[in-house]
Amino acid sequence: MLGAIEAGGTKFVCAVGDESGKIIERIQIPTTVPEETMAEVIQFFKKYNIEAIGIGSFGPIDVNTESPAYGFITSTPKIAWKDYPLVRVIKETFSVPVGFNTDVNAAALGEATFGAAKGLDSCLYITVGTGIGAGAIVQGKLLQGLSHPEMGHILVRRHRADRYEGKCPYHHDCFEGLAAGPSIEERWGDKGIHLVERTEVWDLEGYYIAQALMQYILILSPKKIILGGGVMNQKQVFSYIYKYLPEFNKNYISLPKLSDYIVSPGLGDRAGITGALQLAYQALRNENQV
Repeated sequence: MLGAIEAGGTKFVCAVGDESGKIIERIQIPTTVPEETMAEVIQFFKKYNIEAIGIGSFGPIDVNTESPAYGFITSTPKIAWKDYPLVRVIKETFSVPVGFNTDVNAAALGEATFGAAKGLDSCLYITVGTGIGAGAIVQGKLLQGLSHPEMGHILVRRHRADRYEGKCPYHHDCFEGLAAGPSIEERWGDKGIHLVERTEVWDLEGYYIAQALMQYILILSPKKIILGGGVMNQKQVFSYIYKYLPEFNKNYISLPKLSDYIVSPGLGDRAGITGALQLAYQALRNENQV
């Protein structure tokens, strides 16, 4: 039996299942303060004989196994969780192997194993919601260097008609600052779900997403791009992405049929938790090989 945690800024999704992606039980716990949230997480898993636990967490997090802060949630704007030793708490409680990565890397792993990128050794998973983050599979492995990727904060060219300053507290008009859910609400004066008929909203959103995708394609050359998150529930955005991406590309590289290449998650909202099960399975295999 494997345990999985998708640790999000608003909720923790916890599940038990197996390496085939089968989920036996799944619950949601509000993300409040660590003392409250983690007490419920621990209570849930104590009902089962868990062999390993995988965690896909909001960040930034420390994924460098050589670092003294490995397994910590680090400089998050959620103050109560800043410098929280998430992996250590789970290990000390359950004494099992723990797999740890970002929530978007977990989602990328889930989609590569069982979802829209199944059978491919390369994909990019991007969530566009309250924030923007991305995880990547490259040559069958999760992309990681000095740290995990932070693709939501790349710099993009501002649309000539866009006078909005940007929502990101660090960079203002980075990709996240111009295209995440809160920036849509602040720029247009309402939540995206209430702006469905405003074509100018989604045209501008598609412009920024396509611009970011152009950079990711040139750098990573993924075999599939998967777009999830609350903003992407507005399916009309895809048509604007398909419109603008060729304009940015200018026939420089050959692209596949965009409607097959840039898609919604095959696993829907289960991508992250399914990937966390895979992180648990990988941690268990690594432990058994030692």
